[in-house]
Amino acid sequence: MKHTVFLAGALVALLGAAPAFAESEQPTPPQMSWSFSGPFGKFDRDQLQRGLKIYRESCQTCHGMKYLAFRSLSEPGGPELSEKEMTAIAAEYTIKGGLDDKGEPMERPGKPADHFPSPFPNDLAAAYANGGKAPPDLSLITRARTYERGFPYFITDMFTQYSENGQDYIHALLTGYETPPDDFTGTAYNKYFLGNAIAMPQPIFDDQFDYPKGADGNPVAPQTVDQYAKDVTAFLSWAADPHLEARKRLGFYVIMYLILLTGLLYLVKNKLWRRAYEEAKRLG
Repeated sequence: MKHTVFLAGALVALLGAAPAFAESEQPTPPQMSWSFSGPFGKFDRDQLQRGLKIYRESCQTCHGMKYLAFRSLSEPGGPELSEKEMTAIAAEYTIKGGLDDKGEPMERPGKPADHFPSPFPNDLAAAYANGGKAPPDLSLITRARTYERGFPYFITDMFTQYSENGQDYIHALLTGYETPPDDFTGTAYNKYFLGNAIAMPQPIFDDQFDYPKGADGNPVAPQTVDQYAKDVTAFLSWAADPHLEARKRLGFYVIMYLILLTGLLYLVKNKLWRRAYEEAKRLG
């Protein structure tokens, strides 16, 4: 009886907490539909290429991606650029490597094995150029940023295997800029950022980037803030896990192998114990 009362009280507490969470001043980022979510999800190649374009034309002025190598851009499972396209992109960057005869740092064009460099020489310089706070590296940003979905989502997520909270948050952050209230003090106002005062000004706007044209002469995707945010978030998600598709494919094979092995072990167990049962029955 005590256990029943305890469980009932816990359920009431959880249910009672849900409206309070929903009515908080900090809105919850909306759950988006991502092509790469779920056990069989895959990245959209065209979307990754559009996201790469947005990163290179906007984000990289402040944010580096030190864990992402240029060669990954042409590997299976990613944007899958041609070797020529990937090499040309790498060569656009200046990489510091080694010292010359005078002991001065040498600079050279980037190579496929190099990683996306930071736009600043160090964190102090980055902080000085950005009002005292260094912009974060974006290599793992979709893993480093997230939010609490609250009840009952933390339960349903265990069954649906939804793990794109970081992607939802980044998309919401990029689309959450609003006109600040009269008493607001800060660089920019973002309804999804904790405290609303965010140091990063709004980075993307409608019609800011030109997408490739389709057969009908129109852009292949809407040139809106919402679509831009989806595309660059998808690219950042891939950058944080370039081998996601291979990992999921391997996981599927492992699960199939384990199911087959379980079936074989069950048949062997039945055969062995049937013999023992029949022998015991024969002996009385």
